[in-house]
Amino acid sequence: MTSLRSPLRALTRRRFLTAIGLGAGALAVGGCMSARLTSAGPGWRGTPSDHFDGQRFFNPRGPTGNTRENFRRWRDTRTPRPWPAAVANHAVPRLSPAPGEPLARVTFVNHCTYLIQLDGCTLLTDPLWSERASPVSFAGPRRVRPPGVAWDALPRVDAVLVSHNHYDHLDLPTLRALRARFAPRFITGLGNGAFLRAHGFKAVEELDWWQSASDPSGLGARVTFTPAQHWSARGLTERNTTLWGGFFVETRRERVYFAGDTGHTPDFADIRARLGAPDLALLPIGAYEPRWFMKPSHMDAADAVRAHGELGARRSLGMHFDAFAMADEGFGDAEKELAAARAAAGLADSAFVAPATGETILIHAPA
Repeated sequence: MTSLRSPLRALTRRRFLTAIGLGAGALAVGGCMSARLTSAGPGWRGTPSDHFDGQRFFNPRGPTGNTRENFRRWRDTRTPRPWPAAVANHAVPRLSPAPGEPLARVTFVNHCTYLIQLDGCTLLTDPLWSERASPVSFAGPRRVRPPGVAWDALPRVDAVLVSHNHYDHLDLPTLRALRARFAPRFITGLGNGAFLRAHGFKAVEELDWWQSASDPSGLGARVTFTPAQHWSARGLTERNTTLWGGFFVETRRERVYFAGDTGHTPDFADIRARLGAPDLALLPIGAYEPRWFMKPSHMDAADAVRAHGELGARRSLGMHFDAFAMADEGFGDAEKELAAARAAAGLADSAFVAPATGETILIHAPA
């Protein structure tokens, strides 16, 4: 398994745990860390809008994250179910088409990382090859399985889609390695550009909700940043100064929607109304327990099945499960919950699948 080490690995364990105060478990809800050690950058400065007050972003139709009091309550009362120390992958990626087979396909790498191969462009969502979802190598959620696509097996990547700045979605070591190997474009939400440029990234495009990326390098795809119900932070003092969201990718033949991190929101119906029903929706189903704490920002399987219907998706695939223990559900629980929610909604088993890590799915294959 390829492991990309954190740029802050020189920090000692004691300094790290002392600095964050709340302990390593705080990383599970988005990286509550001392601003002395990490930063979200200067954030965004712009005109106020229906989701930006001039200094901070917010969800106009639901809660924006959780309170510190709720976090402390969760920390003090949580009863996490078991996870294994290590799990082997068994799926074999099919990154090249067989004779006569269409190219358009997605491969589940792990967590929220999908390799999306379309006619004309290849994209990665929230790429994460590091051993931990953390800014340091000795604390924070650690993967229980290797990425489903080996680093050396990656095809050329044209663009990287970064949904928001939490450590399990914006992983600097992985982004740096992608920049060095492929020099792709990095497309993300408002405020993340200054942060990435401070770390040496130049080919960065920031988008507000409903804005579409330009196509100067001929990706052959339209990429629109879509609303989500979530929040952002990499330290204690810069909460919600950068924007979160999902991505709707369109070519002449395909529509693929990547939700990023989100609670259930009326935005799913709006996305369908404005951009059309996707051929394939990539929806989070993990990090959902306990519901009183996680529900504002993370869907469970029942929420995701509702979102599948509201989007009018022809097919959906799960993500954000069974790679890093970030909440209180056990390993494998998200898949069981998805099967139950799918049955309760009367969906065919093939309509919404939790793919195996490393599994490749043809976008236009029959549902």
